[in-house]
Amino acid sequence: MQVKRLILVIAILFPGLQIFAQSAEIKQKVEKLLSQMTMDEKIGQMTQVTLGVIAKGDGEDGTLEQDKLKHAIIDYKVGSILNTTAHAFSAEKWRQIQTEIQDEAKKSRLKIPILYGLDGMHGQTYTLNSTLFPQNIAMAATRNPDLVAQAAHITANELRASGVRWEFAPVLDCGRQPLWSRFPETFGEDVYIGRTMGAAAINAYQADGLNSPTGVAACMKHYLGYSAPRSGKDRSPSYIPEIELRTYYLPQFRDAVKAGAATIMINSGEINGTPVHASKYLLTDVLRTELGFQGIVVSDWEDIIRLHTRHLVANSPRQAVVLAVNAGVDMSMVPGDFSFYDLLKEAVEKKEVSVNRINEAVRRILILKYRLGLFENAYPEKAAIANFGKSEYQDVALNAAREAMTLLKNQNHILPLAKDKKVLVAGPSGSSITALNGCWSYTWQGNQEQWYPADSKTIGDMISEKTGGHATVISEKGFDNPLNFDTARLKTAAADADVIVLCLGENAYAESPGNISDLALSEKQTNLAKAAINSGKPVILVLTEGRPRLITSIEPGIQGILMAYWSGKKTAEAVADVLFGDYNPNGILPYSYPRLPAEIVLYDRKHTEDVREIFNADMTWDGYNPLFPFGWGLSYTSFSYGPIKLSATDMKGSAPVTVTITVTNTGTREGKHTVELYSHQQYGSVTPSMLRLRAFRKISLNAGETQTVTFKISAGDLAIVNANLKTVTEAGAYDLMVGNQKVTFNYQP
Repeated sequence: MQVKRLILVIAILFPGLQIFAQSAEIKQKVEKLLSQMTMDEKIGQMTQVTLGVIAKGDGEDGTLEQDKLKHAIIDYKVGSILNTTAHAFSAEKWRQIQTEIQDEAKKSRLKIPILYGLDGMHGQTYTLNSTLFPQNIAMAATRNPDLVAQAAHITANELRASGVRWEFAPVLDCGRQPLWSRFPETFGEDVYIGRTMGAAAINAYQADGLNSPTGVAACMKHYLGYSAPRSGKDRSPSYIPEIELRTYYLPQFRDAVKAGAATIMINSGEINGTPVHASKYLLTDVLRTELGFQGIVVSDWEDIIRLHTRHLVANSPRQAVVLAVNAGVDMSMVPGDFSFYDLLKEAVEKKEVSVNRINEAVRRILILKYRLGLFENAYPEKAAIANFGKSEYQDVALNAAREAMTLLKNQNHILPLAKDKKVLVAGPSGSSITALNGCWSYTWQGNQEQWYPADSKTIGDMISEKTGGHATVISEKGFDNPLNFDTARLKTAAADADVIVLCLGENAYAESPGNISDLALSEKQTNLAKAAINSGKPVILVLTEGRPRLITSIEPGIQGILMAYWSGKKTAEAVADVLFGDYNPNGILPYSYPRLPAEIVLYDRKHTEDVREIFNADMTWDGYNPLFPFGWGLSYTSFSYGPIKLSATDMKGSAPVTVTITVTNTGTREGKHTVELYSHQQYGSVTPSMLRLRAFRKISLNAGETQTVTFKISAGDLAIVNANLKTVTEAGAYDLMVGNQKVTFNYQP
């Protein structure tokens, strides 16, 4: 008894020792199991197939075909399965599917459980009635990492309640190409926001321990440079100098590795002519040796065979497998057949892939299965089931959607609206559910409204509720319904209205189906906006979109603009709360909203991007001229800053400098406000950025209240990547800026 008490005390006082002991125990078990496995069993563990491979018929209802299931698990010894067949299933159905799969795994020679993975991009995507939160781009607008963590923890709860323990999120790609169809899945154009919010999500997914009923294995993705295709098209080539790659795209993954992310998924594209799935430099030298990542590297959908069929760097399907596995891919998301298994087996027999490399990959897979508790109990846990669909989850979703709302324009204080106004609601997203949620919402594309919860609200619904029946909604269900673009119909309805709320933007899309060739809103939407403007009634534009569609031609005639993004289940409620003043907006842009299609200049631009040289000294300084700048967002109150104060005017070595500033709510109502700290290196060995966001903090202030906000800045926060590709902090003068305040200090190593 005394020994047990001593062990308990040690576990409480020294949790690291407990984790180390568990890790050592797992490694022992894995080595023992690995020694018992045949090569076929090992290769099977590296093979991941989609649910459709084992489903009956088209898999519409999620019924499994036992012969197919046996063929996959017993004959091909498959170690992992992913995805749904076409749409979300109920939590009960998912648990049934997981039970049948694990039952079959128990019949295998070594009884190794199956690792199942699903995409839960802004909530548990593929479980009916799960809680959907704002997309990452909207979460970035909240500037609230705590909300990101809350949403991720709830997603983990609902994923585990569905019997699944591997979460294919978060997306850590830096959103610096607004044409890209996966832009809404990013945290925007800034590196620091992506680092901070990505790590917050990973910590929350895995916080309770991978073997806990409330924990799941996170998957950081898509390593590396996926979000910067030159053409803006998904899965197309990127051309990124390594200094840029290390400055803007690698730091998020570095921090995610430090946060303990269990797995990583690879970029489907190529960088400088090398597909990332075939890059040993990126997958082994950088990821493993430099970053220290120890978890599973999984391919993305079909991306190994595409080394042969699309990238044309492998002259045969087998060579594609050899390239990817030797580069560092541990598991192939095949996913529609067993070709990877057959080809890898042949490659091993021909000594094109070593046994050591196979053992290395399988070891990582087995370690994760042990860490997730699958060997102890691979079945849906009773403790997890109780965590699905709790009412308080909707409160978090509403709070997140409210904090995401970004007020871009409020001419003559047109907002908030009085609730006795006669409001006309028009536009394609006014009666749409899918245009409020976006991609990965109960289906891959998110554009099938029949799978959404029955109590989902539209913007028209909520405005009608707020006005007590004073609203006229001419928006029709179905984003592309021709009636939604009928300008004559709008003109007639506007005659009796006091104000028009025009709901425009994008319907849901995901990945390549969301590719576009023009960032501007469609012509039929701009024509509708012009008709609303020409009616003579005040127009409030509500944008529900995943990326910044150009509105420059219509913006001057619009009195108020609210960016709603794709903010999940509670988008409509949040929009209405802001429009009618029941909530004070506090979201700020996580990207620079372009003014013109050929002027995609980002906030952290170089000095020479600011200048527009005409001839020698004849120049302008308007190179950064977005319609709305990064960090822009209005409130129904106002804030002012006191001077920035530093604990020292010189930073030396690793000693931090404390930065303080007072913030006062100078308006008449309570409001939340994000204080952002930027830096600028005055001179450097490589051209410095005009601004870099280094810290932010969101505060809440009552009318007339003043708070002091404190940041600590160290040399590492000011680091750059130099011409030798080393991350360094250079000696010299640095500016720190908060709002309209600025101070300068010197750094000496």
